[in-house]
Amino acid sequence: MLKKSSFRFGILSLFLFVLTTAPSYAQEWAQKMFDKDKIDFGVIARGSDAQYRLKIKNIYPNQVHISNVRTTCGCSAAEPSKSILEPGEEGYIQVKMDTARFQRRKDSNVIVTIDAPQYAEIRVPITAYIRTDVVFTPGAANFGSVEVGKGAETTVALAYAGRDDWAITGIETKDPSLTVKAIETGRGGGRVNYNIVLNLSPKTPLGPIREQIMLKTNDVNFTTVPLLVEAKVESDITITPEVVSLGMMIPGQEKTVNVVLRGKKPFEINKIECESDDEAFKIRMPKTTQPIHVLPLTIMPPNKPGDYSEEFTVTIAGRGEPITFKAFGKISDTKTN
Repeated sequence: MLKKSSFRFGILSLFLFVLTTAPSYAQEWAQKMFDKDKIDFGVIARGSDAQYRLKIKNIYPNQVHISNVRTTCGCSAAEPSKSILEPGEEGYIQVKMDTARFQRRKDSNVIVTIDAPQYAEIRVPITAYIRTDVVFTPGAANFGSVEVGKGAETTVALAYAGRDDWAITGIETKDPSLTVKAIETGRGGGRVNYNIVLNLSPKTPLGPIREQIMLKTNDVNFTTVPLLVEAKVESDITITPEVVSLGMMIPGQEKTVNVVLRGKKPFEINKIECESDDEAFKIRMPKTTQPIHVLPLTIMPPNKPGDYSEEFTVTIAGRGEPITFKAFGKISDTKTN
């Protein structure tokens, strides 16, 4: 038979074990949602647009709430793309270095606080070395919005101060739609200037582009200089939202969501068709020719509990290819009276 003192010691040990290990379990639970446990920008140019998207995915069945995001140094800043992640949903923490006001090696941390479904505080180290001898103007090659099939060109100026013989010896890019060339514009007195000319092919597919190209140099200490490239290749007609969320629906209870079609010029919608035979949707067709159309989609959810999706095809007058978009939701197993 156990003595009281032994029993009390055992209970106390168990309590201390739970007390000391519970936070680590919570940290591990949250850490699994992040794709990286550290961010290293490497060696970057002064004035460059140094940004990183730290991906986070809710891999759990409960909603995750990000209550706060902060950094431990003024040399960096961070902001979440969204504060609530539904089960299976992805988001990111946008981390940015201030390369205009800070120089040389900078170390920081981004701290992400989660308060639901349980509390956790994730600390992700950040490091970067900001060069003082290379400056980009502007800080990134941003094409902005580009209409599909049109292509685009942009230029970033590079200024180097140091050696007379410093040179760009090559350029690395992973995107076949992107061609880049470095044109020397000046050299002398320890200063070297280039124009980095970037061209986006007319064959570039729809969607966002976010890539770092690498400028190779003859510098034995810092052999490459990264440059951020961004673009969004869009159709002549865009749909907002790109994916329509129907949320939770109840069979027999109508729900309406709005979809906005925005064109570069006025257009007319001929017809809108659903892929399935459910006949669950009613759509009020616009009868005018204009650059923006708001489509109210009204659904009468069928008695099919579980995940629900529908694909729509929009035929535009005078446009060879139709436009498609999808709607997703979930139908409850609760019926209306």
